[in-house]
Order: sequence, then structure tokens, then C-alpha cells
Amino acid sequence: MVDANDSATPPGVLPPRVRIAPSPTGDPHVGTAYIGLFNFVFARRWEGAFVLRIEDTDQTRSSRSSEESILGALRWLGIEWDEGPDVGGPHGPYRQSERLPMYREAVDRLLDDGKAYRCFCSKERLDEVRKIQMAERKPSGYDRHCRDLSVEESTARAAAGEGHTVRMMVPLAGTTQWIDELRGTQSFENRLIDDQVILKSDGFPTYHLANVVDDHHMRITHVIRGEEWISSTPKHVLLYEAFGWDLPRFYHLGLLRNSDKNKSKLSKRKNPVSIFHYRDLGYMPATFLNFLGNLGYSFGDDRERFSLREMIDTFDARRLSVGGPVFDPVKLEAFNGDDIRAMDAGALQEMLMKHCLSPERLGPIVAQAQERITRLDDFLPYVSFFYGGAVDYTQVEAKLRLKKRNKKEVIKIVEAFVQEIESDPEARGFEKAALESYARAFCERHGWKTKEIFTLLRLGCTGRTAAPPLFDTLAICGKDRVRMRLRGLVAFLKTMDDWGGESPAQGA
Repeated sequence: MVDANDSATPPGVLPPRVRIAPSPTGDPHVGTAYIGLFNFVFARRWEGAFVLRIEDTDQTRSSRSSEESILGALRWLGIEWDEGPDVGGPHGPYRQSERLPMYREAVDRLLDDGKAYRCFCSKERLDEVRKIQMAERKPSGYDRHCRDLSVEESTARAAAGEGHTVRMMVPLAGTTQWIDELRGTQSFENRLIDDQVILKSDGFPTYHLANVVDDHHMRITHVIRGEEWISSTPKHVLLYEAFGWDLPRFYHLGLLRNSDKNKSKLSKRKNPVSIFHYRDLGYMPATFLNFLGNLGYSFGDDRERFSLREMIDTFDARRLSVGGPVFDPVKLEAFNGDDIRAMDAGALQEMLMKHCLSPERLGPIVAQAQERITRLDDFLPYVSFFYGGAVDYTQVEAKLRLKKRNKKEVIKIVEAFVQEIESDPEARGFEKAALESYARAFCERHGWKTKEIFTLLRLGCTGRTAAPPLFDTLAICGKDRVRMRLRGLVAFLKTMDDWGGESPAQGA
């Protein structure tokens, strides 16, 4: 057991219990891996427990396939949990959708204690309040219209079946304070904290209530998360106080940022953010963890290269960073290249076979190539675009100059395809039939011919005029590689001279 007098020992209860709580609403995000890494290392350093909880209360966006992807991505990286939806544990269930009675009980307790109230305001009224606040340049937030309803009226209206939410009753004066172990004392004026909804009209809790209830009942002692949650922490502190529960220790790490001029928040519009993108392009998990570790932690002596085991053995929470670490793909690639060159040739061969030539990956590609090659040696040149990242558009530049479409229009439509494919449920699984259905609907929605869009997709994703059927190709390439290449296409288009075409609507 760790010596409690060790100067590097974190304050609070030992051994610690920490958690990550991703939402299964899309591809596994590198931010989940980043926060997961530090929680995992923290738990292993102090011989504690690392909990994985699935926050799936957003029923319209959550999916079990996304949950499975999150678990698979973390396991690929070597981040293992002690308790979770797949391994169980003494404080389950570990999916929020399976804990609804617990949240209902907590809300009833707050209502009975006069620390929460029912809100019967319609969406239309809330929208109108927001518009007025914006017009008057006032801070947006609920105007507490239902806060002073009597208990009798509130209870009667709810019993009559009138739709409502439940809101926390924030003190109207004073401040809410807590200590951030990395940033010191944090203080928020209560008058600026919204009476947040804690139970939605569908009976599901919001993030704020579920987060606090789960952390308490799962006995979480240290909350290590990104700085984007700092503004939510006073609401959580107020809920802990309303229930009479002890606060966990809070650590808010710096937010991952793009390597652009403004160091903007890491986003899929500017960088690939799916863990699977880096896995599928051949980045090695140990290298990826080393890179993530560097972003938020100083090993000491300006050392950048270290293993997960070394990080655990020497971890000191005082060396965590609160700055905005830059997620630099160029540096990640340099790390990966160094590690490849340091490998034994036999080990590298084995890894290449597993990554590039596994039956699971090779099978669909062989099926597409079989009807189109005449010699075995033709295979690799023909299917090379299924591998790797960027493609060369110089050989198809003339084909990109669509008739009756100018450069600006082409750039705009490719950018729209990349953005809309993120939110379209039909395209989320990135399977052949769904992709084709989505693409045809996209063409109709934007008033473009399918021939135009399909040509751009084929050229953008393969750099060739001849390739296997388009939607088979997109599905095999995968969502992350397709998005990356279409962004690459946009970048290439911007370097081209404007060819002066006109849209059909503008044509003579």
C-alpha cells in the first residue's frame, strides 16, 4: 500500500475510486481516452478502483453499438476498468438508463425537502423568454416562473397529468465555492447559476442530477475531468449540499486543442477525433497513450517518451497540466515513426500482418478486387487506396472541375457532406445500403444531381476515376478515412484556380 505520508499522495480518501462516464452517442472520442488515461493511472498509482459508467440518458442519440465501440477503443489502448457495464461490480448497474428508480427517489427527496420544484412551462414559453433576454442583452436562463408555486398547486397539477420538468432550487444570493486540486479555490455567484432542470419531462434525469447521484452511490472519491465541466461544478456542489453528501475531490484538466492559429477546442471539423481513426491508420496503442500522457502530464527532466507502466509508477498529481494542450498530429506521427524504427523487424512484420493483412480486413477488399484484376500482382496497386491516409488529387484535377459548378460551390457541397454525415442517423453505421440512401437524400436536399455528388465522393475518397462500386468503397474505407480524405479534397480544391463554372440555377 502507498505510504500515506508520501508527498505525492493525493488528498482525500485512500484508496481512491475514480471514474469516466462517456456518452454512447458517436465514435469513441480521443477526449475520452485522454481523461480515461489519467483516471486509470490515478487509480493504479494509489491502488484504487477505476469505474466505467455509461451515461445513456439521452435516449434519442445513445446506442448500444456506440457503447461497444467505446469499450473496444479503450481496451485497444490498454485502459482496463475494475467495474463497468460488461464486468459488473458492487455498485451497479453501470448504465444510467438502468438506474432510473434511484434518480426518481433522489428527485422526490429534493421536492419533499423544498430544494427542487416542478416547472410546467412549455417549450414555447421558454423560447419566448430566451428571445426577450437576448433582445434585452440579459444573461440567458430560466426566469424562475414556477419557483413560487405552492406545494399544493404543484402537486395537484402533476397528479392531473400535466407535463413538467423538475428544477433545482438555487439560492438567490451568496456564492458557491469549492477547491479544485489543480486550480485552487473556485467561486461562483449563486445569482448567476440557473435553476437547472434535473429531471426531464420524460422521466429521465439530466446530466447534472445523474452525475451527482451516481458518483455518490458509486463512492467516487476523486473526480478527474476536463475543464469544460468547471462551469457545471457549482450546480453539482449545490446538489451535494442539498442531499447532505460529502464532496469528492475535483481535478479539472486542460481542454485538448487543435494545432491551429487560435488553438481552438479539439473538434472533428478540424481534426480526426475518433480513436478508431488512429487505430485504423496504424498508430500503435502504446505510442498513442504516450502521446496523450504528454499532453496533460509532465514526467520531469523534459522527458517525453515513457511507458504506461513508468507513468503509473512515478505519477504525481501535482504534475498534471491545467493549460490547453495542443493535439498535434504531426508530433503523434513522429512518435509513431520513432517507435516503428525501434522495433525488432520480426515484431514489426507480425504487427503489419495483423494490421494490414488480417482476414477480417482483407476479406471485403479481396471481394471487390476479384472481378477487376487479371494478375495477382495487380492486387496491391489496385486496392492501395483502401489503406493509408491522404490521396493524390493531381491526376484527377480536371475531373474535379464539374461543368456548370464553380469552385466555391464544389467546396461548399463537399464541406456540407462531411458535416451532415456526422449527425445523420442513417449514415451513422457507415454501411453500404445506409450510405447510399443517405447520399441520395443529401443530393435531393441540396438540389444537386447524384452524378455530381457521386463523382466528387469517388474522386475525393480514392483519387481515381475507376474504383470498385462507390458505396462498397466508402464502407470499406470507413467513416474516419472518408472524412479525412474529403477534408483533404477541400484543401486541394482551395489551391486550384477558379474554373468559373455556373450552377444550373445560374446558367444561361
